[in-house]
Amino acid sequence: MQSLARGLAVIRAFDAEHPELTLSEVARRAEITRAAAGRFLRTLEELGYVRPSTSAGTGRTFALTPRVLELGFSYLSALSIPEVVQPHLERLSREVDESVSAAVLDGGDIVYIARVPTRRIMSVRITIGTRFPAFATSMGRVLLAGMPDAARDALLAASALPSLTERTITDADDLRAELARVAQQGWALVDGELEPGLRSVAVPLHDRRGAVVAAVNVSTSATRDSVDHVVNEYLPPLRRTAEAIDAELRLV
Repeated sequence: MQSLARGLAVIRAFDAEHPELTLSEVARRAEITRAAAGRFLRTLEELGYVRPSTSAGTGRTFALTPRVLELGFSYLSALSIPEVVQPHLERLSREVDESVSAAVLDGGDIVYIARVPTRRIMSVRITIGTRFPAFATSMGRVLLAGMPDAARDALLAASALPSLTERTITDADDLRAELARVAQQGWALVDGELEPGLRSVAVPLHDRRGAVVAAVNVSTSATRDSVDHVVNEYLPPLRRTAEAIDAELRLV
């Protein structure tokens, strides 16, 4: 089990901001020794998940290969939500002319499972599998608000609440109050808490039993749309889209 966990940590050491890493960087990001990192990288290379290269100035580096997509494809293949939501997201994006996404909760993070971008509004590129801390995102908040109280409290107690921007809610009691409000109204709006200038509104998706299983959102720039515009113009079609998706998920 420990070897499997360390091997997965090596894979997770790579991300959009760190597509290539040296042996030392892999060891540091995976929190293992250089010797262990070397063994895991050699094994992953033999299996076809990692490729070595030599970069000018940094020496020998490593990068993931497209084969790692197999690891996530098994999950996505068994998950009907991306297949169901994608055409709805495409229609919604055309209607509001903004980027729209769907995500699920994984521990204290949201993970993107579907997306239709219209323009880049964040400093990082969002793709399927991108993760963000749930507490500071609109989709994360509707997902957290939809959890059973005990499970949500346990998750929040084990989660760090770092200040991502000057607007980020970092007090646990304030966050719980906000989640209670989200649960009551059925939607969440986050204004510049994940990244300055980013506004997004999200609603939950439900399975046939009524449990919250995912979330969808519309995201925009604060310089382009006011909070009132987001709530008045984007929330109604977002809710209609969620209702249409829910109707299909009840048949799955």
